[in-house]
Amino acid sequence: MTYHPKSEFMSVMLKRGFLADCTDYQGLDEALSSGVTPAYIGFDATAKSLHVGSLIQIMMLRWLQKTGHKPITLMGGGTTKVGDPSFRADERPLLSETQINDNIAGIKRVFENYITYDDGPTGALMLNNAEWLENLNYLDFLRDIGRHFSVNRMLSFESVKSRIDREQSLSFLEFNYMILQAYDFLELNRRYGCLFQMGGSDQWGNIVNGIDLTRRVLDHEIFGLTSQLLTTSDGKKMGKSLNGAIWLNPDMLSPYEFWQFWRNTTDADTGRFLKLYTELPIEECERLGALEGSEINEAKIILANEATTLLHGDAAAKTAESTSRDVFEKGGTGDELPTLKLSNKDVGDGISIVQLLIKTGLAGSGKEAKRLISEDGAKLNDIALTNAGLILGINDFKTPVKLSKGKKKHALIKLL
Repeated sequence: MTYHPKSEFMSVMLKRGFLADCTDYQGLDEALSSGVTPAYIGFDATAKSLHVGSLIQIMMLRWLQKTGHKPITLMGGGTTKVGDPSFRADERPLLSETQINDNIAGIKRVFENYITYDDGPTGALMLNNAEWLENLNYLDFLRDIGRHFSVNRMLSFESVKSRIDREQSLSFLEFNYMILQAYDFLELNRRYGCLFQMGGSDQWGNIVNGIDLTRRVLDHEIFGLTSQLLTTSDGKKMGKSLNGAIWLNPDMLSPYEFWQFWRNTTDADTGRFLKLYTELPIEECERLGALEGSEINEAKIILANEATTLLHGDAAAKTAESTSRDVFEKGGTGDELPTLKLSNKDVGDGISIVQLLIKTGLAGSGKEAKRLISEDGAKLNDIALTNAGLILGINDFKTPVKLSKGKKKHALIKLL
């Protein structure tokens, strides 16, 4: 696009590659240029931690605050009870109130690493939509809010239409989700003067609904802005790895493993990820991303350090880098590696190498573990494994045992 924004925030969104679409570029840019502007992103509490796929939205909130505006992080204590059907093949499992509250408590911890919550003009707000959703009177809500929604239009949104076209069931419960999200936007505008909503491009329909509802009920002009739904250069969805989600909470994924995820970025993604997930100057991101051969590896280390410092702090990033260099360059057994702790009872008369590969998460099944060994893809203490029937006894664990899968996946095994 050729639009040249006046506001620093819109400039950052464009130049660093965040922006996918906006309901009114010029209108929003004017609002951002005229003073402190509140904006929100909603996060449903479907797990005890967000994963790295949500990090692009968290970085948008961080940039919003850094450029002089007010971020609102909205926890979906109410909407999680319904479940967002967007682009899903089936209904989300329903969670209890206790599960939802536990998940919210876990998710909240991450935001404080990126955003400042205080009473200042740009101090962030942490809100929960259960505050206004849980006490709604159903008949009043249908009469006052439901009448503004066209079922024909709701069925036309791609997130719903794709589910119906595939003849996959869409429950009435899920169908209500877009109305509740639209109502969130209305309430945030009414209570806090929230002027725009941000989200992934899969949320476009829900965001537009909220804008339309607020215009109809309050006659207020508000805006929507979406980010790219990121995939890696090889087409994989951002936030997933062979071993599962890349969680942001340290009790679900160690800082070392988080660091290693970024260190393993493909060459083609390095420059783009530096712009999105670090605060390095754009020119530096482009310089680092253009490096070739072995030099690009240093760019990936910078990416890993910067991303890990934002989430876990400088000390954790330095420790992760030191551990990585110890493991990869010196053949050591860094203490920060993912660690499996076994008791004497666990080992008993002996434990097979196949079991250990599974227990450490380096293999998903016995079949995969045996294939790894047969294809020379597994090492024990940096020596290639050749015997899938190998049994380790108590004496083998007098010092920590290091297991490796390929060149990039390692784990320690220690006896309690």
